[in-house]
Amino acid sequence: MFGRLLGAANGLEYLLGKALEEATGLTHSLFELLLIVGRAGEGGISTNGIAQAKVLTSGGATRLVHRGVQLGLVSRRASTDDRRVQIVELTPKGERAAVEASAIHARNIEQLVLAALPASDLDSFAESVKTLSKHAARVLPVMP
Repeated sequence: MFGRLLGAANGLEYLLGKALEEATGLTHSLFELLLIVGRAGEGGISTNGIAQAKVLTSGGATRLVHRGVQLGLVSRRASTDDRRVQIVELTPKGERAAVEASAIHARNIEQLVLAALPASDLDSFAESVKTLSKHAARVLPVMP
């Protein structure tokens, strides 16, 4: 069962990522960065917070944030509490990109994921995915 779940997740991530990149120019990783930073709200989120949310090492998160900065989608600054900590915030360009990409991504999910399931199973599917996601978040270790 896990093999099928993993295979479906990998295949759908590829299809959804490709469709998103073709429509917006954003990679799936950059889109996730925009969502994570956007959800953090005013005041931003630390690079380590991004690493934990995306299940990346701190080095991987730093490289992803660097790409976002280069593209003008996010900005980073030193924390006022601890100058060693980098705080990441959406730029206006990043906010616009996140809104546009979210609408496209939602349509793609409807077409590529939800349309494949019987309508009578959609509520149960959504609840099961939510349960699995919450469980994984609880048991994941803190990323280095």
